Amino acid sequence: MEHPTAHILFCDLSAGACRREPLDPELARQAPGGRALAVALLAARPRAVWDAPDAAVVLAPGALAGFDLPGVSFAALAGTNPHTGGVLTVAVPGGLGRALARLHLAAVVVSGRAAAPTALFLDVDGARLLPLGAAAGQGTSAVMASMPAHDGALVAGPAALAGSTLAGLWADGLHPVGPGGAALLLTAKNCFAVAVLAQGEGPVPADPVALAGARAAMERLVAAAPALAGPCGFGRYGTAALLDLTAGRRMLPTRHFRETVFEAAGRLSAPGLFARLSPRAAGCPGCPTPCRHVTANGTVLPDGDAWSHLTALLGLADPDLTVAAYAACRQAGLFAPGAAALLAGRAEAAGRDLAPDALLPALAALVAEGPSVSPSAMAVKGVALPAFDPRGAYGLALSLAVGTSGPDAWGGLCLGHELLRKPVATDRFSFAGKARAVFLGENAAAVAASLGGCPLYGLAVGLEEWALALSAARGEAVGAAELAGLGKRTVLVERTINARAGLGVADDDLPARFFAEPGSSGEGIVVAPLPREEFLAAQAAYYRLRGLDADGRPAAEAAALESPWPI
Repeated sequence: MEHPTAHILFCDLSAGACRREPLDPELARQAPGGRALAVALLAARPRAVWDAPDAAVVLAPGALAGFDLPGVSFAALAGTNPHTGGVLTVAVPGGLGRALARLHLAAVVVSGRAAAPTALFLDVDGARLLPLGAAAGQGTSAVMASMPAHDGALVAGPAALAGSTLAGLWADGLHPVGPGGAALLLTAKNCFAVAVLAQGEGPVPADPVALAGARAAMERLVAAAPALAGPCGFGRYGTAALLDLTAGRRMLPTRHFRETVFEAAGRLSAPGLFARLSPRAAGCPGCPTPCRHVTANGTVLPDGDAWSHLTALLGLADPDLTVAAYAACRQAGLFAPGAAALLAGRAEAAGRDLAPDALLPALAALVAEGPSVSPSAMAVKGVALPAFDPRGAYGLALSLAVGTSGPDAWGGLCLGHELLRKPVATDRFSFAGKARAVFLGENAAAVAASLGGCPLYGLAVGLEEWALALSAARGEAVGAAELAGLGKRTVLVERTINARAGLGVADDDLPARFFAEPGSSGEGIVVAPLPREEFLAAQAAYYRLRGLDADGRPAAEAAALESPWPI
C-alpha cells in the first residue's frame, strides 16, 4: 500500500516558500513516522546551532495518527536542543498529528526565519504564512484566537518572544508541550504557531478488518488498566492523580528536592480539587480516557508535574493559587514545572519558602528575564526534573539520567513497574535488572512515539498491539521484534546526534544532592541517598546494552550496523 502519509513538506520561512516532496519509500519503511522519522530527517541535515536560520525543526505525525485508534493522534517535534546543542524531541498531543496525517503529510520541515512574527497554516490548499502582528506578544490565547478554524494547533507565548529557556508550547490550548526551551525551536524562526485543518478522510488501511481487531484489542487493554480507566485513574483526575501516590511512597519532590514528603499533601489531592471545581474532561481526538480538565469558566487544570511542582516543590499548599499560577504559565507560554523548579532553587538560596503572594509576580518576572534565566540546579541536560524524586525509584532514576532529550518520567516506562506495579511490581529501591528495564522501556516508548501513541498508554498497550495495528495499516506483517528494533534505532540516532554535539557520560548523570542527601524516611520506608557506585554500574550496563562506549557515545561499528538512516 502507499504509505498513509506519503509526502514531506519543506518550508523555508526566509524565502516564504514551501515545497512538497514524496517520502522515500525505504526511509518510510525504516522510520515510519513520528519520533523515528523526525530524528532521521534531523540527523540527515548538517549540524547547526539551534537559533541559526539553517537549523531545522521537524514536525512529524505518528505513522498511525491518521487512523481512528484509541490514544493515537500524537505528532513528534524534533530540533536542536537549546540547552545542550544535541537533540530535543517532544511529544505533541491534541489534534495536530491526526490533522497532518489526514493531509497525507509524513513530516513538515521548517527552516529559515520569517521577517516578522508568523504562523504556519496548513490545509488542503497547501501551506500559508500568516502574519501575527501584535498577537505574538499577547499570550497563547490571543495567538490561538488569531488562527483560522483548525483541527489542531501548536502555539508559543510571550516567554518565547522574550527568548526564555523556560518557554514551552501549548497544543490546542489544552496540552503543555515541554520541556522549557521547546518553544524556542519555532520562535527562533519567528514562527509562533502551527495550525492544521484537514477537512478530509483519513488514510485507508490495507486491511480494515484487521485494523478493527487491533483497535478492539487496544480498547480492551486501556479499559482494563486502573491507572488509565480506573475510578482514580488519569481518565478521571488526569495525571494530577499521581500526587497522592508519590506522597504515599515518600517520593514527592518537596522544597527543591530537600525533602520527599510534604506535610500539606493531604490538601492537594486531585479528588478534593475536582469535587470543588467540577471540571469537564477534555483531551485528544478519540481518546477514551481524556486526561485534561477544564472548569466552567474555561480554566485548564494543572497536569501532574505542574500540580506537584507549583505546590510541594515550592512549599505551597493553596490549590486556588496553584490553578491561578498554572493559568498564568499557560498564557505566558512558560513550561510550569521548569518555572517552579527555578523558583524553588531561588527560595532555597534565599533560605526561606516562597511567600504565597509572591508566586504570581515571580512567574511574571521570569518571563521578563528572558534569555538571562539560568537553568535549575536540579536538572539533567538543562531540563528540570519531573515530579518524582529519583531516590524513591532506582530504575526511574537511571532513566531520568540517560534520557536523550533530558529527564522524562515516561521515557523508560519505569513508573509502570516501580510505582504502579504494572505489569509486575519490581523492587523500586534496587538497581538490579533496571538497566535492561530502561533499555527495553525506552525502545517501547520510542515505538509508540513513532506511531502516534500517547505516552501514558505505555501502561496498557505493548509492542504486540502496535504490531497488529501497523500490520493492518500497511497490509504486510510487522512483528513485535521488528518494532523493538525500530525503537532501538531511534534512540541510537538520538544518541549519535548528542555525541556529535559533544554530550557524553557527564551529561547522563543526576544532581549531586541525590547521592549525598537522604529523602524523608518514615512509616517503614527508608529513603536513602542513591548508591553512587550502583548507579554508575547500572549506567555502564545500560551503555553496553545500547552499544555505547564508556563515554555514552555510539560505537562507530554499532551506528553503522544498527542504523540504516543517513547519519
